[in-house]
Amino acid sequence: MTRVQNETIQGIGTGFDSTSTCIPPLGERRAYAAPYESLTFTMVTRARRDLNVTLAAQPVFDLARSMPVSRRIRRRVRHQGDESVLGLGRRTLDAVDLKRIDLQTLSHGLDLLRLGSHDSGVLPAFWRTVASNGGRFALLCADSQRETAPGNLLVEVIGGLEQAPPEAVAEALSHFEAKALGLILHIAPDVGAARRLAGVPAQCLAMDFAGVEHEGPRHWQAAAALIGTARMACSQVMLLNLRPDRGLAAQAAGATHAVFADMETVTV
Repeated sequence: MTRVQNETIQGIGTGFDSTSTCIPPLGERRAYAAPYESLTFTMVTRARRDLNVTLAAQPVFDLARSMPVSRRIRRRVRHQGDESVLGLGRRTLDAVDLKRIDLQTLSHGLDLLRLGSHDSGVLPAFWRTVASNGGRFALLCADSQRETAPGNLLVEVIGGLEQAPPEAVAEALSHFEAKALGLILHIAPDVGAARRLAGVPAQCLAMDFAGVEHEGPRHWQAAAALIGTARMACSQVMLLNLRPDRGLAAQAAGATHAVFADMETVTV
């Protein structure tokens, strides 16, 4: 049985639809931190390990207009006891466990997003789930969206894209396009990773800047080059955990959207 706990916490927002209901009044559009909802559900893996999976709805900012236009579900998977499951030096979960997490994320994430007919939202899914189902996960996303969320849904594919052949990524993308769903490719913040997928017509490339030094002018030069390379590979680039004071510089470098860091200590 899955146990779900709802919470209200402080964070930031996401979006690609300018008519989204999360757009604040004109005088507040420069604010980057806003309350957002989260929930935690539990599950038991095939290896009989207890997991806590926390989902949080964040606003995504359009950098050109400096305003939130969508909402993104951030996901954290941890063993009970607060040990991170997914990370460097740790064993990955079984493919069946990853799929179960994605299915629960789809159900609970759509409830958190609460998309209206003119809204857009972003849900995460593991590459192994997207790649191993012959389009069935895309069909499930489309069916769930029609039933509970009439707005535009984008799926952010995470984990494993660095090893995936570009033609396999393009094939997975075609299944989502056939169901009128957008696909965001979450890649490592690396120039080579962006160049590898230059021929794949994804809706957006997402990069996590939590581990990218971008505080001062010296660090920013390399960060801006990375953003520029990603923009050459894709028409939209979304930066996650971007420092709020780097929003305008990121937009000038080629980024189109951002989920800003809350300026607390970020652990990778």
